[in-house]
Amino acid sequence: MGKETIYKSEEGKRFITQHYERYIKSFTFNVERIYVETSYGKTHLLVSGPPEGKPIFIFQGGNCINPMTLSWFSPLIDKYRIYAPDTIGHPGYSAENRISAKDNSFAQWIEELMNYFAIDSSAFIGPSYGAGIILRLATFMPDKIDCSILVSPAGIRLGSKIKMMKDILLPLVLFHVTSSEKHLNKIAGIMSDYSMKEMDKKIIGDVFKYIKLEQEMPKTSEKKELVNYTSPTLIIAGKKDIFFPENRLNKAAKEIIPNLTAFQTYDMGHFPSEEHLIKINKEIIEFLKNYY
Repeated sequence: MGKETIYKSEEGKRFITQHYERYIKSFTFNVERIYVETSYGKTHLLVSGPPEGKPIFIFQGGNCINPMTLSWFSPLIDKYRIYAPDTIGHPGYSAENRISAKDNSFAQWIEELMNYFAIDSSAFIGPSYGAGIILRLATFMPDKIDCSILVSPAGIRLGSKIKMMKDILLPLVLFHVTSSEKHLNKIAGIMSDYSMKEMDKKIIGDVFKYIKLEQEMPKTSEKKELVNYTSPTLIIAGKKDIFFPENRLNKAAKEIIPNLTAFQTYDMGHFPSEEHLIKINKEIIEFLKNYY
């Protein structure tokens, strides 16, 4: 692997890792930090919860930092053993080379992580890009998944490209040029239905500023790819999600996912609010109780 980097500068990398450390310090639970060598590069994981608890792998959102999306599911840490890897090629402490989310690379990467911890199969949770990664595992190694929870998932259907260009891409270009808070506020507002925490908004702004964003979405899953994936699956989607809106996901998900046990819709953007997270975690805990 060459010395690829996703950061535009050393200074930028320092800012992002400071955000990462600050997030971990804000946690009310303990995390172990473990590095695992994989054939795709070194992978840094946050591991938490009782060692005897059933395992759950949680994958971060794309172009995001792992502790941010891990914090969304913190109610699960009391009971389950949580493994949250920094996705290779995304902000964090894992290797910086990109992995293709179109083929079986992510499935093999996940299998190597599971082998390291001697886990044959597990529950999986993924918001956004993380859900797209889980669908790659469902395609190539469905037996690894006991059940999965896909939140605002990539890999099923995309929202309106015209809307994304107008509401996200244009303000993003203007933010790059001007560094004006006004444009960042517009992007954060559209992404979260105006409920994003200040801390998260700052992180998103610095990600846009200092990182060469991953622009490739995970492959759109096809029905024929998922015929052997029979694990119970819960999808949680937002009506106001600009990237993966509920009205585009609903029909497609029911067509391609064989054991879609529930499709839950919330009146939220791509980033769930604190209030929505309370409901979402209740939903997830109930689902895990029934199927895991």
